[in-house]
Amino acid sequence: MSRPLSKLAPEWWDYTTLDKEILDDASKLDEKGIKQLARPSFQVAFYDTAQEFYCAEALEYIEAFKQATPSKPAGICGPIGPTEQLPLVARMVNALGINLKNAHFWGMDEWVIDGKPVDVTHPMSFARCDKEMCFNRVDRKLRMPEENLHFPTGDLEKYSRSYDAVRCVVMQGGQGEIKHWAFNDPLQRAGQHKDQPPTPAEFRQLKTRVVKLHPVTIIQNARTSGGGNVALVPTHAATVGPFETWKAEKISIWHPGHHDNPMGIRLSALMISKRAPDASVPMSLLADHPNVHFHYLRPGFGKVEVEMH
Repeated sequence: MSRPLSKLAPEWWDYTTLDKEILDDASKLDEKGIKQLARPSFQVAFYDTAQEFYCAEALEYIEAFKQATPSKPAGICGPIGPTEQLPLVARMVNALGINLKNAHFWGMDEWVIDGKPVDVTHPMSFARCDKEMCFNRVDRKLRMPEENLHFPTGDLEKYSRSYDAVRCVVMQGGQGEIKHWAFNDPLQRAGQHKDQPPTPAEFRQLKTRVVKLHPVTIIQNARTSGGGNVALVPTHAATVGPFETWKAEKISIWHPGHHDNPMGIRLSALMISKRAPDASVPMSLLADHPNVHFHYLRPGFGKVEVEMH
């Protein structure tokens, strides 16, 4: 049976091609229903205030950095979106005197223009944001060596191999409106995937790569990072893949409520809990990871109901 065309971009796969029943079930979930989705490999937490939420997110950096030793380096892969945790990380490192000599950090993604990753002079550079908001604020005597900062630029195979050389304690992420982590967007509806999206097993083999972005992702990044200036947002990016994601010991997804919407942050949780992975909803593939945590800011949880504005 053929699946419906996307309501958002007919030449792409996305969550609007799912069966209506699962969309309806997700829309009915309240906070109690979300909490009941938890299982041993999928944990759910709610936070009352933004301060508590971003402090908890920053503490994951600290917990990962503290585990790094000369013989067993360790680190965290972190997103741009959210970013509010980044200055808190630097402040905590400085206040606690944590030496980052053996710690590592992976940036999740970077914009690509004309086949080349943007450098730190680009106003929307993710590496620039990570450094300006966090790592350049760390006291020099505690600062992480430059070679321990890994960004998906240049040699992407080298970036991929770094997950084998260093223990990734946790991979953090937000959730985009197209239900991605990093820029693992759904694929275009073309070629062998014209009638069906890739299987979860096929999607999970995707490594760090340059991707063409779903139109919804472009619009979202214009909204959240460019004041709505769509022309500023590149159409391609380099992104960490599912292949590397499954090398992280823990996947930690943070939902402040202004990156994806109330419907989206319910749908991915439902599909993960019910072990219903579908490559049209990339976040749902985390159903097969052994240690996934979703974090919700309660004031941003919202409702899925008609409300005219």
